[in-house]
Amino acid sequence: MAQPLELSPDARGKVRDLYDLDDRLLLVATDRISAFDVVLPDPIPFKGEVLTKLSVFWFEMLGGIVANHFLTDDMDDLPERFAPHVEWLRGRSMIVKKADVFPVECIVRGYLAGSGWAEYRRSGTVCGLPLPAGLAESDLLATPLFTPSTKAEIGTHDENISPERMRAIVGEEVGHRLGLASIALYEAARDHARTRGIVIADTKFEFGLVDGELTLVDEVLTPDSSRFWPADAWEPGHGQPSFDKQFVRDWLEGSGWDKTPPAPSLPPDVVEATSAKYIEAYERITGRTFEPVGV
Repeated sequence: MAQPLELSPDARGKVRDLYDLDDRLLLVATDRISAFDVVLPDPIPFKGEVLTKLSVFWFEMLGGIVANHFLTDDMDDLPERFAPHVEWLRGRSMIVKKADVFPVECIVRGYLAGSGWAEYRRSGTVCGLPLPAGLAESDLLATPLFTPSTKAEIGTHDENISPERMRAIVGEEVGHRLGLASIALYEAARDHARTRGIVIADTKFEFGLVDGELTLVDEVLTPDSSRFWPADAWEPGHGQPSFDKQFVRDWLEGSGWDKTPPAPSLPPDVVEATSAKYIEAYERITGRTFEPVGV
């Protein structure tokens, strides 16, 4: 559902709206969807709730590996100005700690897919990291790769960068810690998801500092930030069916769109199928039935 017009965010990302609560932030996951770093014109029903609920699940499960910014998803203690909108906010929103966010995205690849596969076919590398010859699309990598990127503004594209360049941006020590934390988070999530019948092919994390402590922020391990494949159908040698927005990417790739704004409208059946994929991902990973609570 569309955001109430009178509720204006203090900052807006491709998918999330942020509201400043003085010492905290209200982070709202809308039903907007982006692909190829462009926000699409059609919302995906229930997407915001899936992203928030799944992020909360992972924040709680992975909190022992690295600190995170999650405080609560209870909307009853918001300032008075939010009172008329609590029911819309509920389910899709969480209150988080403020962080000084690093200007990089921390990507971990466990399988050879997407832009990594495209680069490997050209040069035998992924983000400049050499890999053995003879690998196939969707192959399991011997060890997960940490392949950071820059953070794109709306309408621009992320740029893959080397770990060395990332450390030049954030500092040697912080860069080293980001790599270790990202791999540890991915491996723990990968192992859990596998027991739930899902392969996490790759994912991206964002980090910042909260009171000087390295802290996981934003969303985490959602269909927007990860490639999720059904484990029982995984077969190297081709692209995989997915529970994420690859379904939308594939339609856009076949539409003839040049990947510059504005994006084309999605057909109703693609919107409906994408919503169902997101919900199924949530239910498989958490073992819980998805029950919408927002309006």
